[in-house]
Amino acid sequence: MRRISWRIILAAALLMSSLVRASADDGAIIDRWYSALLVADRTELSELLADDVRMKLDDIGVVQTKQEFIASIDEWQGAVAGAAIRHRIEKSENGETTVLACYDFPSSDTLMRETFTVAGGRIVASTQTAVAQDCSGY
Repeated sequence: MRRISWRIILAAALLMSSLVRASADDGAIIDRWYSALLVADRTELSELLADDVRMKLDDIGVVQTKQEFIASIDEWQGAVAGAAIRHRIEKSENGETTVLACYDFPSSDTLMRETFTVAGGRIVASTQTAVAQDCSGY
């Protein structure tokens, strides 16, 4: 039996450490996203989005650019007043993070599955799909 080189073990440990760190960084970006979304913070949302981001809203068949998304924040700000957003990461790997999010509006709630692709500390793609018309499955 061959002995495993300490260099291979060290390289594997460093790789795992960088993957865990990247996943944690993506989680921090996702947390910032939902915090900014809840208060309709255009500046923070704009900083989190890459210039060439594509925001796909599966349920209504819309794909928005960064500029279109930021322009829609005025309407969103009225809708999110008095709301809460709870989210939890279901999985995160290779720069893609899948989140289960409960949008708890004053008059209704909606459960969404959202997938974010993060690169260079910014969201480069997002897909949002409704899971249920209430958050009982959260």
